[in-house]
Amino acid sequence: MVSKSAATAPGFPLHPAPDRNAFEARLRAIGAERYHDKHVFHRMLHGGQCTLTQVRAWVINRYYYQSRIPMKDAAFMSRVDDPGLRRAWRRRIEEHDGGLQEGGGLRRWLKLAEATGLDPDYVASTRGVLPGTRFAVDAYVSFVREKPMLEAVASSLTEMFARAIHEDRIAGLLEHYAFANDNALSYFRQRLKEAPREVEFGLSYVLDNADTMEKQDAAAAALIFKTDVLWSQLDALHFAYVAPGFIPPGAWNGRDGVSADVGEIAQAERTSGHDTEHCEARD
Repeated sequence: MVSKSAATAPGFPLHPAPDRNAFEARLRAIGAERYHDKHVFHRMLHGGQCTLTQVRAWVINRYYYQSRIPMKDAAFMSRVDDPGLRRAWRRRIEEHDGGLQEGGGLRRWLKLAEATGLDPDYVASTRGVLPGTRFAVDAYVSFVREKPMLEAVASSLTEMFARAIHEDRIAGLLEHYAFANDNALSYFRQRLKEAPREVEFGLSYVLDNADTMEKQDAAAAALIFKTDVLWSQLDALHFAYVAPGFIPPGAWNGRDGVSADVGEIAQAERTSGHDTEHCEARD
């Protein structure tokens, strides 16, 4: 046991170095408790209990989040002096924006939109996005632009929990929805390859740089903030398109931007055993 006098001697740390393994466990516990895979809307979506209109509303609103991710990352990079960190982070923008030909994650998301019968140009315009979605996503971009770099990186660590939700989503959509196929779900399959690299880098950065308890607390708070951003988007969707079903002014009305015949798609889903008229949460 260290004596009080020894603890205050010159050169002796006033506070012990925080435990790296305990900190990582703390971060992972945040995901176990707060990640949006537990939201009722995702349980409905993956369980085949959403109407086609509700699926489309999710696609439209989630695109807004996807489209702001490279903007968030560009804002972060504009603050980075270290070329090595910029090179590592630049890959995130390239994965979402892609090149002129392949278009990256954003273009793959628009393939999903088209498969559900939505006009990709309408989805890309971000018209009809819920106010709650805009508010939450824009707050995230501002957070990354303004907060210390450690907190900005820590907010990206929801990627640690994303693999399971992508796997569940692929399986659930393929099982329950007629529009789902490899082309429509290419975004999620690609993220299964990309996200682990991002997690490895981001987690190492946070664990290396959160070298005081104060920094660990700030990083954990940043991750909680990000889980709140994701959860809030689903809250807005559920309120507008499930219960009580109150669509705010200017949000998608269920008709604009629909390029495929709704009746034909609904009939195809009924034929495949999916009832598009009901959307109830499982117990």
